[in-house]
Amino acid sequence: MVDRTPEGHGDLKDEPWWPELQNRADLIQTCTIIIWVAIALHAAINFGQYPYAGYLPNRPTISRCFMLEAGTPEYADLEADPDRVFLKTITSKLQTQIGVSLIEILSRHSTDEIYLVQTDNPLWTSDAEPLEAFE
Repeated sequence: MVDRTPEGHGDLKDEPWWPELQNRADLIQTCTIIIWVAIALHAAINFGQYPYAGYLPNRPTISRCFMLEAGTPEYADLEADPDRVFLKTITSKLQTQIGVSLIEILSRHSTDEIYLVQTDNPLWTSDAEPLEAFE
């Protein structure tokens, strides 16, 4: 029987940067990193992608051929007319429209979006420290 116990990144547990999680401060640091990645970093990357990636030649979603190898006839075509060869490798018009539409939708802010600690409830927490920081 195969052991299917989840290991995560157990192969990295001996790296010097791996979190120890030996005390509350370690747990707070790890949770802070997870929250930062899930909220702020994700938003910084996500909401800024459309101006660049919305123009397909900047960031094609897929290539319709493998990397060309030097010495092949296809590579000679690439050297002779790189723009024509590039256009042959990117997605079709329909696939491009779908991909760019998806990037546009994912880059938009939701109409009912609520920002971190933005709430109609002034008593979103009773803890004095975050309330002072928020002010």
